[in-house]
Amino acid sequence: MRKLLIGAVVSALVLLFPAPAQAATIRPVTGFGSNPGALRMFEYVPDGLPSGRPAVVVLHGCTQDAAGYARGSGWVGLADKLRFKLVLPQQVSANNFSKCFNWFQAGDIERGHGEAESIAQMARFSAGSRTYVTGLSAGGAMTSVMLTAYPELFAGGGVVAGLPYGCATSMIDAYSCMNPGKNLTPKQWGDKVRAAGTGPRSPVSVWHGTADYTVAPMNMRELSEQWNDVGAAVDTHAVTGMGHGQPIAPGSGCGQAGPYLLDVGVCAAAELAAKWRLGEDGVQ
Repeated sequence: MRKLLIGAVVSALVLLFPAPAQAATIRPVTGFGSNPGALRMFEYVPDGLPSGRPAVVVLHGCTQDAAGYARGSGWVGLADKLRFKLVLPQQVSANNFSKCFNWFQAGDIERGHGEAESIAQMARFSAGSRTYVTGLSAGGAMTSVMLTAYPELFAGGGVVAGLPYGCATSMIDAYSCMNPGKNLTPKQWGDKVRAAGTGPRSPVSVWHGTADYTVAPMNMRELSEQWNDVGAAVDTHAVTGMGHGQPIAPGSGCGQAGPYLLDVGVCAAAELAAKWRLGEDGVQ
């Protein structure tokens, strides 16, 4: 019943505030920093956006690109409606053949190094009054990395079909983390976060399909245990019958169905935007 009520409220929010004509475009950004992870940066800033609005870092999944995921997941439409900016890191095939963020490579998940530092530089370069981070699959796992390594940068995070921080240390290990998954104690998971650095931990929302056979649904439980153990507030959303992908609701104006963009009548992006109060001027 709670899920139905939240979905109805979010659908009403999407329909009551029609998006303005999209004159703005997703544009590449250079010169944002030293970029040790050799990622590309894109940005979406709605036309006439006043200074001081929030920003959301949006991390695509494997085989996707920044622009396609930003549009297909519904984040571009929400940025127009609610007036905030998007920071859109993009993986390149030279780093990973499938264009997955390297959430399992030590050199890319540590503070100050590799892909994690590149994403942090983008977040600082386009910082809003509040900055959040979210992503799908490998992008969801990288969201866990960013919340762990740079807790001061983000006011909250949304992990969609992702994995706990520190689950794998190699590509081979990554596959076992994805499926069947690793069952550690909450303290073991929490110790991995604590070993990466200290700082106040922002709220985390975890989304997962119950029929996800790519990243096993048990990862939602393990993620929840990890973040609860380090003191973060966690809310979980199990989408019944959904496979591996981003929950979207095109019928309510949220997203465009496609590979790993799944029309299940629930819009994860809109629910995150509502939770983070992205349409408000005040600080959460």
